[in-house]
Amino acid sequence: MDFSAVRSVAVLPFHDLVGDTRAADRVRDTYMGMLLATRAVYVLPSGEVNRGIARASIRNPQQPTTDEIVKLKKELGVDAVITGVLREYGKVRSGSAEANMISLSLQMSETQTGSTIWSGSSTKGGISLADRMLGTGGRPMNDVTVQVINDLLDQLFE
Repeated sequence: MDFSAVRSVAVLPFHDLVGDTRAADRVRDTYMGMLLATRAVYVLPSGEVNRGIARASIRNPQQPTTDEIVKLKKELGVDAVITGVLREYGKVRSGSAEANMISLSLQMSETQTGSTIWSGSSTKGGISLADRMLGTGGRPMNDVTVQVINDLLDQLFE
């Protein structure tokens, strides 16, 4: 997909399947910062996105309808919106070993018609053989989060 027409994006709040809304917010903030750092697109600040969601009367911003995505174009003036699902976040255990793990799925929809133009998923972390053998705690959560986001950014821009 040629993303040259996408110059600005709004990253909506991520849907949380983990049960820790702060985790979804932390991952969203990290993703927004890393996407902005690519300098490929302008990323609207989360406060502006939240105001646009309220003005457009979107009931469930984690899973907006096609019509709601189109409404966001009028309210925010963005070319695309990114939605996400945080599937795993935190420690996993196997026997005496434990390690951090994150699983994140994202999709980008263009705001002209609300059609999905890209989607990607990534899972990083978990218990390695070294963690099992040596009883180490795996990589820090921040490192695992950055790995997942870098993987998703690579998928987006490849």
